[in-house]
Amino acid sequence: MTTLVFVHGWSVTDTSTYGTLPAQLQQQSAHQGLNLRLVDICLSQYVSFDDAVTMADLVRAFDHALADLQLGDEGFACITHSTGGPLVRQWLRARRGQPTTYRALRLTHLVMLAPANFGSALAQLGKGALGKLKAWWNGIEPGQRILDWLELGSAESLALNLDHIHGDDPAEQDHYQFVLTGDRPDRTFYDHINSYTGETGSDGVVRMASANLNARHAVLTHAGTVAGIDTLQMNVTRAPRTAFRLISGASHSGAAHGIMAHGATETIDCILRCLAVRDTAGYRLLCQAFDRDNALRDRDRVELETVGPFEPRVHIHDPRSQLIMRLTDETGEVLADSRVLLRAGLPPNPDWMPQGFMLDRQANRRAKHVISLFLNHSLLAGSERIADPRQGRRTLRAAMASHSPYSLCVQPAILNGLVHHTIASSHQDDDLLDVLGPHETTVLDIVMPRKVREGVFRLTRDLSPQDFSHPEPGKDIV
Repeated sequence: MTTLVFVHGWSVTDTSTYGTLPAQLQQQSAHQGLNLRLVDICLSQYVSFDDAVTMADLVRAFDHALADLQLGDEGFACITHSTGGPLVRQWLRARRGQPTTYRALRLTHLVMLAPANFGSALAQLGKGALGKLKAWWNGIEPGQRILDWLELGSAESLALNLDHIHGDDPAEQDHYQFVLTGDRPDRTFYDHINSYTGETGSDGVVRMASANLNARHAVLTHAGTVAGIDTLQMNVTRAPRTAFRLISGASHSGAAHGIMAHGATETIDCILRCLAVRDTAGYRLLCQAFDRDNALRDRDRVELETVGPFEPRVHIHDPRSQLIMRLTDETGEVLADSRVLLRAGLPPNPDWMPQGFMLDRQANRRAKHVISLFLNHSLLAGSERIADPRQGRRTLRAAMASHSPYSLCVQPAILNGLVHHTIASSHQDDDLLDVLGPHETTVLDIVMPRKVREGVFRLTRDLSPQDFSHPEPGKDIV
């Protein structure tokens, strides 16, 4: 017998959001030997649409609600959708950091459906006029504090994910995490005012790279100065491996194509495969099996969208990468007005970057120095010819070679003054492509050296009055 807790996403106001998924899991689980009974399935009803509620509030309330289940030593499993994924992960982190405050309950399996682990590009829209209008129409608030968490590059989401990247492997502690996410938007839900709802590389709400926990943290720090230009060298940490599976043809939500309703066959099969894992070896094997499934999906990447009486609209589902950049100096001061140029080839040239590689750029509203870039990984890595599925000899896109190595150059806003920064470039031996993975997110911290000149503080033996309102800058302090 397994206790199974379902946790929904942001702005949900009715448990009908789970559809028939719980009942179908109950019916089909017998084939996997899990023997789930309806009394063992719990549906969450948490409030995310109140502007006063924070993620920390939800974590506390979730912990309190679990007490009602009277769970034994066997623990429980959890299936989440969208914001529910990071919510439960925040609970796990809080429980680890404050063991005397939160209950020592054993969560064996965390199966996340379309989780907004690194946030959603739509979160900014939710806080805008359209989101507020929709919330007003439905008689609810937009859930401002939860949307702040969900913004790409928010301090809260990055803290959670960096803790995961640098933390221990959950699978080694008999806790197994899984990410299942749709691979395309539901075109019938496309909002012509907001193109994010039809963004290729997402399920219409959450990017595949944002869902995936197989992430990296790269840090560029000062390695030397040559001819007045600072060199930044890269150090990279990769997260513990997490099982990740793309659900073909599924979108974020909706009765027809939503991941909790989409044919349900593939989603349910994958969930049951996840719940059947009993040890670390079995978890590793499932990770490998999911990787093979994803590789097959990525080879069949052409979608033909019906457009009334006209020619079908072509969508090429290239694997995408998400790069979240934070630019500070070595004292932690943010450098919001600096420019970061991506460059290709040798010698490095920004004009040699592949055409169409940059798909989106979004700055976090509360932290302007945090920029999220959405990149076409296939164009950066090189792509084979894409044939037209309707006529194999016809080419939709010709083969493209990679333009690597890729580097970056930072151009600070203040190059002179008592306190300033100088132009900096990544080290010639570091290729940015090496830290970008298909369907993955990389957090890139660029840490610039801070230059302080001698004129900031001087001592004099001359006791006569002296005006130093216009100090001579002098040399940089070494």
